[in-house]
Amino acid sequence: FIQMLRRAKKRDILQLLGKAPEEMVPFFVEAAVAAQSMASLAALSDYLDFGKAPKSLLETFLYAAAFSPWPSKELLTLVLDKLQGKQLEPEVWETGIVVIGSLVGKLCQQELCGSQEVSRGAETLLRGLGSTSEESEVLTYLVSLRNAMLPKAIPMLLRHAEEGPTAVAAAAVAALRSFPAQHISKEVKRAMRRIFHETRKSYEKTCRLAAADILMDNEPLPMDIINILLATKELEPEMATLLQMKVQNSLHAEHHPARKVVKTIMRDPRINNYKCFSRAGMSSAFTGPLAVTQDLLSTFGLELLFAEGGLLRKSVSDFSLFSRGHRLHVAEVTLEAQGMESMLGENTLEGQEEPELMAGMSAAFFDVHLRPVVFFKGYTDLMAKVLLSSGEPTSVVRGNLLLMDHYQVIPLQSGLQMVVKLQGGLGLDISANMDVSIWEQDLKTSINTRASLAIDFQAELDAPFFQTTMRSQTEVETSIHFDTALRFSESPVLMCLQLREDQVPYR
Repeated sequence: FIQMLRRAKKRDILQLLGKAPEEMVPFFVEAAVAAQSMASLAALSDYLDFGKAPKSLLETFLYAAAFSPWPSKELLTLVLDKLQGKQLEPEVWETGIVVIGSLVGKLCQQELCGSQEVSRGAETLLRGLGSTSEESEVLTYLVSLRNAMLPKAIPMLLRHAEEGPTAVAAAAVAALRSFPAQHISKEVKRAMRRIFHETRKSYEKTCRLAAADILMDNEPLPMDIINILLATKELEPEMATLLQMKVQNSLHAEHHPARKVVKTIMRDPRINNYKCFSRAGMSSAFTGPLAVTQDLLSTFGLELLFAEGGLLRKSVSDFSLFSRGHRLHVAEVTLEAQGMESMLGENTLEGQEEPELMAGMSAAFFDVHLRPVVFFKGYTDLMAKVLLSSGEPTSVVRGNLLLMDHYQVIPLQSGLQMVVKLQGGLGLDISANMDVSIWEQDLKTSINTRASLAIDFQAELDAPFFQTTMRSQTEVETSIHFDTALRFSESPVLMCLQLREDQVPYR
């Protein structure tokens, strides 16, 4: 369908969109974005009215743009023009800003950072972050800059990380975590040390843990690892347990940047002893291989951070690919819940502000971070969701994405030419649900991921006297469900985790 659209004229594409059945329009929009011809982008510009079109269709268009494997400057210009000077629904505006970051980041990887269009996109993000004090808008710009990975944004991110309120500081540190090691300078590391060791003010535990991750994951210094381990003696048990598990995990992961440093440190009995590693928390961190070949390593990681009362504070599940020194985040799903302890009558630790009651989810696929989903925020919102809950899961992302789009002409020694075409498409449907029962005092969460991958490969040799074609088609379908159940009617809190995977048909 994409190949057909690349040959079509603007009026034909507009006619197709105008006459399509309602349920097919999102698919046609995704295909038109993937085609990225001048005609298809011009047709989309005319067809999509950001003031009137349904929110779901606009988000379909924006996410199709965000996941484009090789976006053009014209696609970025189209998104910028559609967002400029219009009164948009908050969700559409937030998604649009996040998508601008993804497009800017990918175009910079194509060495187009200096172009007029990319400069305009980067300026939109930097100027927007500098001119707003509304926390929700600041968080949106920080997620976008996490996608863009602009080195010139680092000073601004550091300022928000050290001086911002709780949620802003955590989002800014998360954005800094996305940068490759060459951009994690001495200045960045000094700021992360101040945050982790709280030399200037106190920080929320997830922010401190993210700062420790930056110090451990980017050409780590032995003294930083030693200081982190020594600090665990003073930390609350759950945070200390998670840090110790992460350090121990790095020893078993050959790809981990801290592996050699930690191996050397562990020879010192003053560090590697029972007293240092005997904190008895429930928090856990695990990373293990899913598949290993000569060129590729596929891993699954799971982090669970509990609050001191036994409730799940944060869970992160991660699927990654490592190849020749590069890492691709295939999927990362984060569930967070805070402030639940106060509902159970637990007191906040002295010197810490009571966190706002909140539960939400954030996700990243193929290094693109999506707009976070908030299940509820504040006690009033929670009660409204409990009383008015439809039981329907919240859709995080749904659609069809073009992941691979490769065309190459290979000259052979015989003087003939071979044409190679490779296209890969992904159908993705991810939803999440959180069900809180105040009466039965339990909490259930579920993340459901359904995906189908189709890859089409064709190699063609065309000579005056003969023609030969080799073609292969591959299809894979998978479905993964991650469920958690908490019962806090008794102490200790009972918890069940379940990861279910349906049978994977491979054709």
